[in-house]
Amino acid sequence: MYQPVKRTPLLLTFVFIILIATACSSSKNEFSKKDVKQSQKLIGLDFDKKYIDTLYPYLKRNKEGYDTLRKYTLDNDVIPAVRFDPLPLNFTPKEQAGFPEWEIPNDVQLPNKEADLAFYSIPQLASLIKSKKISSLELTEFFIGRLKKYNPILECTITITEEMAIEQAKKMDAELDAGNYRGILHGIPYGVKDLMAVEGYKTTWGAEPYRNQQIEMTASVVQKLQDAGGVLVAKLVSGSLARGDVWFDGKTKNPWDTTQGASGSSAGSGSATSAGLVPYALGTETLGSILSPSTRNGITGLRPTYGRVSRHGVMSLSWSMDKVGPMARSAEDCAIVYSVIAGKDPKDGMTTNYPDGFDPTKDYKSLKVAYLKSDIEKDSSDSKANLDKAIETFKKMGLTLNEVELPKDVPYNSFDVILRAEAGAFFDDMVRAEEVDKMVEQTQRSRANSLRQARFIPAVEYIQANRQRQVLIEKMQAIMKDYDVLISPSSGNRLSITTNLTGHPAISIPTGLDEKKHLTSVTLVSNLYDEASILLLAKAFQDQTEFDEMHPEGYTD
Repeated sequence: MYQPVKRTPLLLTFVFIILIATACSSSKNEFSKKDVKQSQKLIGLDFDKKYIDTLYPYLKRNKEGYDTLRKYTLDNDVIPAVRFDPLPLNFTPKEQAGFPEWEIPNDVQLPNKEADLAFYSIPQLASLIKSKKISSLELTEFFIGRLKKYNPILECTITITEEMAIEQAKKMDAELDAGNYRGILHGIPYGVKDLMAVEGYKTTWGAEPYRNQQIEMTASVVQKLQDAGGVLVAKLVSGSLARGDVWFDGKTKNPWDTTQGASGSSAGSGSATSAGLVPYALGTETLGSILSPSTRNGITGLRPTYGRVSRHGVMSLSWSMDKVGPMARSAEDCAIVYSVIAGKDPKDGMTTNYPDGFDPTKDYKSLKVAYLKSDIEKDSSDSKANLDKAIETFKKMGLTLNEVELPKDVPYNSFDVILRAEAGAFFDDMVRAEEVDKMVEQTQRSRANSLRQARFIPAVEYIQANRQRQVLIEKMQAIMKDYDVLISPSSGNRLSITTNLTGHPAISIPTGLDEKKHLTSVTLVSNLYDEASILLLAKAFQDQTEFDEMHPEGYTD
């Protein structure tokens, strides 16, 4: 006999599907004791099964706490309550003389060839503007024209802030006509790395997930330069989320050799300044991102002491390591820009009000100088010959160089977890929303992959790394306390790791071209809050040499 097929009512089927989906969804976020046991391998532990049985409910409660944390959103400018202090025990910052009244020469003339204007120094440009041999508007339009002409080749600019720049330039000209001169930066164009927010313009951080991001505020350092009379003409490329020279629309080029990237992550600032598309720019450094592109592009880059310059309105990569600094043609130009952007900012709780300054009239021979002799002798890079010549130049300048070595018995390969954990926290929402998958680079060493792995760094190891960091701070102080300046190779990463962790200021100055016609440099480091010493010695070196006056061919057409 025919038996009709029993059919489940539609409503019951729907409910059944929902229950299955819910079960699958919840099980996706659940973990078992077996998961706990296997995960121990990631952190080098092996608890007995009976302890895992007792741990399991505790870990579930932890997970509930994590889920609760994620329901509360955080603004970009919220800094962790646990804050980094670079000061060694019993450390007293050196007294500083303050900044000078910057000397503006009176005999500067416009070049016969207009394009040569692109490589004038800040004092030279200031002279032309103050004497009204050129207007701020004319100078601004000149640099905007260069940005438009050469950016397709160098891929160094994300946004040309033309409308704002023209308005600001006209304002500076009107003020000058009225007898109101703001100072040496009055009416001079500049660029900033696109990690810095500027109201009315996109702040992309160089990354595809933030391509259209607009932060309606202006970073403190940008505001300070605007108040000093600066004219912002461009937001320059940052490597994606402050890594390398690759960004969402390409790879920034070195103007000396466009088959080569500009290095990162202040790639745009380095490339644009080198090619004369801006007279100077601001960059940021966490682990080499000012000094490295300064070396690659043949300019001078100053990384100030941690906490010297405000990071309010600037993307965070590592709250305890990020620094903002100037990238320019010379140490003197860096000193001028630095004098404007340095100082305590109530909007950035990490900034300090320790004495500051720079005295260009001081005798540089009074400086006590050391150098990393063994590192220099072991340097196997193409820059070795120029490094040796630089050391000889310092000696010919009348300096006595004392041999020192970087701290030993330090777990250098362990400190990476500090930057990675802090970056992982800042970009956690992006990672959990899988927006990180949209980033251009997805290789093993990409920023995207670095942010994913941050979730596997135990909090205990992060704290232990910071305890070792304190040991490193004390060991570095034991070396630096007897000296004003330490001379180092720019190649290799031990000095970069050390001084970015300890917060010491450093400056990269060009030393010429190697046999492959690539730029080389030497790095100077000074004590905490003593930028004055490295600026003084860098300026003295550049007064004795012409490397800071070199510029790439093909950009004065």
